[in-house]
Amino acid sequence: MSKRQFSGKEKVAILLIALGPQKSAEIFKHLNEEEIEELTLQIANMRMVSPEEKQTVIEEFYQICLAQEYISEGGINYAKDVLERALGSDKAIDIINKLTSSLHVRPFEFIRKADPNQLLNYIQNEHPQTIALILSYLGSSQAAQILSSLPLEKQSDVTRRIAIMDRTSPEVVREIEDILESKFSNILAQDYTTTGGIQAVVDILNSVDRGTEKHIMEDLDISDAELSEEIRRRMFVFEDIITLDNRSIQRIIREIDNSQWAIALKGASEEVKDLIFANMSKRLVEMIKEDIEFMGPVRIRDIEDAQQNIVNIIRKLEDDGEIITPRGGDEIIV
Repeated sequence: MSKRQFSGKEKVAILLIALGPQKSAEIFKHLNEEEIEELTLQIANMRMVSPEEKQTVIEEFYQICLAQEYISEGGINYAKDVLERALGSDKAIDIINKLTSSLHVRPFEFIRKADPNQLLNYIQNEHPQTIALILSYLGSSQAAQILSSLPLEKQSDVTRRIAIMDRTSPEVVREIEDILESKFSNILAQDYTTTGGIQAVVDILNSVDRGTEKHIMEDLDISDAELSEEIRRRMFVFEDIITLDNRSIQRIIREIDNSQWAIALKGASEEVKDLIFANMSKRLVEMIKEDIEFMGPVRIRDIEDAQQNIVNIIRKLEDDGEIITPRGGDEIIV
């Protein structure tokens, strides 16, 4: 019989049941109302748990407590070494991963509240790969400000490196953290972590000024056209039309054939449909609704192609300065 896999909340519920009401009550004193409500509900909904399953959860909790103590005494490498000696390499790594995940520990957490201009002074002369790694861990607004301030020749290079970044070893992260540690504060080490990626680039570019974005994307068009196209595809998706003002929507409507609107809107949300129809004439709305009703089944691929075509036209109109798509931060348009 295979062992059941429990979620984190289920494990906590099992542990509290095993500890009994008195000790559980003491633990509840350190939780907020929402956490208490969630755990109480989880406990109430728990199915029968075998003694073996209960013992497994208790042992896992005990091991994580030991790991936390070892980390406090000598850092994560010390904890990993002790646990490897006691439990073996695989088990030690598993415990450390669970611990760091439960603590929500992130590399470079100590600089996430730092002033971007101050941070820029310390990293702008670093290798682009180092800058890319650091920006991957920062908030998109903070990273965008730094990226915009980098020398032009570095901006697209750093952007490309963030996009293709996947997993970074803890040794590399720790080494880079140590460079900045003396300038800011003590840091927490972290095990293997997924960083960067195209979405990280999209979040950053959505927060930079239009000039910086345009420069970076033009460079990427030349150096990595496939990556550039994927970033553009994600930067403004069809459903983001709801963020546009009525004047911009009316301008877009004039550029799109009625047949394209019919196909694109067939797979759109009601919110998007309502907004588009609100900016069309009554006669045009009736025509498109009639087209949608009588066109029959449409392949998802055809709907996506029609929607992407509209997105491409929106990006073109923005490039030409005819419309403005909302960007990150607190940008004010007058």
